Amino acid sequence: MGMATDFGIKIEGVSHAYGGGQGQLGTNTLALKQTDLLIRHHEFHALLGPSGCGKSTLLYLIGGFIPVQTGSISTQKGPVTAPGPDRSIVFQNFALFPWKTVLENVMYGLQKKGLPEVECRDIAQAHIKLVQLGGFEQAYPSQLSGGMQQRAAIARTLAVDPDILLMDEPFGALDAQTRRVMQEELRMIWKKRPKTVVFVTHDVHEAVFLADRISIMSARPGRIEHQIDTGLGPERDESTLTDRRFVELGEQIWRLVREQAVLASRGGL
Repeated sequence: MGMATDFGIKIEGVSHAYGGGQGQLGTNTLALKQTDLLIRHHEFHALLGPSGCGKSTLLYLIGGFIPVQTGSISTQKGPVTAPGPDRSIVFQNFALFPWKTVLENVMYGLQKKGLPEVECRDIAQAHIKLVQLGGFEQAYPSQLSGGMQQRAAIARTLAVDPDILLMDEPFGALDAQTRRVMQEELRMIWKKRPKTVVFVTHDVHEAVFLADRISIMSARPGRIEHQIDTGLGPERDESTLTDRRFVELGEQIWRLVREQAVLASRGGL
């Protein structure tokens, strides 16, 4: 594991129930139970599990969007108590401002940081190029396809240079072909600009293709049930999909996720 500081995100004994506030476990639905997870610095980590197992809840807790009730979450910047510039999130529904152009959308976070206008523009343009949207700077979201909108959302998120990138089923709304292209793009971007990535998905093949390590969550209340190193190495492309290790891993992980989904359908508790 290396030195103790060699972690991106440390989650210790985190439980979460809706209906509670900071420091108190809610009385309503228990979403997470005694969850422990250590995510390495600059690791691409996927969270898999049945619907309603608390994957997104865990992501929002890391983001600081909902308060930690019990247990603790920390990053290299210290304990997570609120949203911070070191953590950025990409949602499934391309949260772009419809009244701003691609360039204005990508500049938004930089302007909020108070950077000079010229610098905002330069950094934004570099990130628009990075996600292969060069030439679309002046387009509005409504003029773009779903895949292009998601590229713009990723550019906007990366432009502010967070240490940690949180992704909540970011390709869930895309058609299969666009989704595959975006997966390859994301791997390439991540290789050029390594970050600690936590990627929530319910697509087993997407998780195996993208991640260095995969955590499989249990049926609700969620906790980390299994952890698997994909061992596929940094290079991923079309040929990865027919790689024996990829196929076998897919089957192994599908069985583990299915096991939890069956438990969930029976009430799990």
